[in-house]
Amino acid sequence: MTDFSDLLRASRRVLIFSGAGISTESGIPDFRSPGGIWSKTQPIYFQEFVASEHTRREAWRRRFSNADGWVGAKPNRGHFAVAELIRSGRASVVVTQNVDNLHQVSGVPEEKVIELHGNSTYAKCLKCQSRVELDELQREFEATNTVGPCKRCGGILKTATISFGQQMPELPMRRTQEETLACDLFLVLGSSLSVFPAADFPARAKQNGAKLVIVNRDPTPLDEIADLVIHDGIGDTMEAALARLS
Repeated sequence: MTDFSDLLRASRRVLIFSGAGISTESGIPDFRSPGGIWSKTQPIYFQEFVASEHTRREAWRRRFSNADGWVGAKPNRGHFAVAELIRSGRASVVVTQNVDNLHQVSGVPEEKVIELHGNSTYAKCLKCQSRVELDELQREFEATNTVGPCKRCGGILKTATISFGQQMPELPMRRTQEETLACDLFLVLGSSLSVFPAADFPARAKQNGAKLVIVNRDPTPLDEIADLVIHDGIGDTMEAALARLS
């Protein structure tokens, strides 16, 4: 762990890039591994959601039945270690592929979290972008078995996540690109680095001269170019590294 601590100590602008592996330690199942969400339930594509009322009802049923396991989940030691790096000023931002809002709950300021795949804890109108809270929509769904159109403009409401087939959000992608080129250490926590275009960012950082550290239980396609790879739990790894920093 000394190598990791030394890399953190030598860095002035760390970008933290988190994936499903940090949240599995909070009991949230991941998507791709055996026994993960997609081995049990097929994902709903964006085009299907928009085109079919029946598909939208199924998507809302899954959300309100907590089929994804997010409801009630709490931040774990890894999340709190990330929040400490942000609070200390050593890390500039958290870029996350997760949609569970746990970085914010752990104490990372909203403006310091870049969500590449959106956020599952509220809904947005696909037309006017109005935010709608899920409690309101759940009451409507339980009473009518559906979620009606946006009350402001009549558009389709959807959880504020990026589904398969949906365009990646322009502003978060642009911010991530800027932060990637500005960092001197790109720290990957719990990502398989198999989802593109998000997985391009660590390679870009490395090409730009930044150090690359990957903490993930399983090997990733970028392990061979990383300065340090740790195949261990994120909570244990991060707590040990921070302890050596103090």
